[in-house]
Amino acid sequence: MIRSMTGFGVAEGTVGAARVAVEIRSVNHRFFNATIRLPSELGRWETEVREALRKRVTRGHISLTARVERGVAGAPAIDETRFGAYVELLRRLQARYQLDGEIDVAAVLRMPDVMSSISEGEDGDVSELLAIVDASAQALSASREEEGERLAVYLLERLAIVEGALSRIAERAPTRLLEQRERLRASVRELAQGVAVDEGRLAMEIAVLADRLDVQEELSRFKSHNTAFRQTLSRKDGEPVGKRLGFLLQEMLREANTTGSKSNDAAMLADVVTIKEELERIREQVENLE
Repeated sequence: MIRSMTGFGVAEGTVGAARVAVEIRSVNHRFFNATIRLPSELGRWETEVREALRKRVTRGHISLTARVERGVAGAPAIDETRFGAYVELLRRLQARYQLDGEIDVAAVLRMPDVMSSISEGEDGDVSELLAIVDASAQALSASREEEGERLAVYLLERLAIVEGALSRIAERAPTRLLEQRERLRASVRELAQGVAVDEGRLAMEIAVLADRLDVQEELSRFKSHNTAFRQTLSRKDGEPVGKRLGFLLQEMLREANTTGSKSNDAAMLADVVTIKEELERIREQVENLE
């Protein structure tokens, strides 16, 4: 099952006596890149959370945010050290700027991380937090798989258009070679103006032209790349496929460019343009695959 790198997952659970919600969002990135935002009471477990994510996600920029739902598990605790630090800071500011008025306790309590729903002795265990992270990561994975299925359908539709254009080029190529051969013969006779032409030399030049304009080798390799692309899209082992598909696209574009340089024919060139347009559309979406 291929996966997109775009997805969303959320899960809730308890850590100690507090209710915790974990939300994970992901977008495309060349490597695994995680941004983790934990409240202060859970911050000491950031390394464990990062490693748990790495086991679930191979590629993508991952943003994880955990929230403690305050007031759910009873009376909140006050971080007196942090409270005291804020009070001292406010007093220094009052003295420096000669401000009047008393320090408001309620205002200090509203400052970041002064209040906590997880108090000493009931702060839970890291395994409880990791279980929530894992459930959220599973939801993220399901979301990425659903998006991956939609992208696979789109990519196969675009690939079918490419294959149709390649079939038209393959059908047109032999006729084009005959036309080029006759055009060369006519040009040589016109330039010779009645002078005898060395048929052996002319046949050699025609053979050189035919070799220079022949696109069968490019079409054969292109067909092989298309087959590999389809096989990669149909993989069910869960392994990331984005980088392999990107490599195949590079090879397909190389064959398209070579075919275009050899075409020298309006109909074939029109199909080459169609192929390159579709390959660009495919590339834009492949960048979103894990």
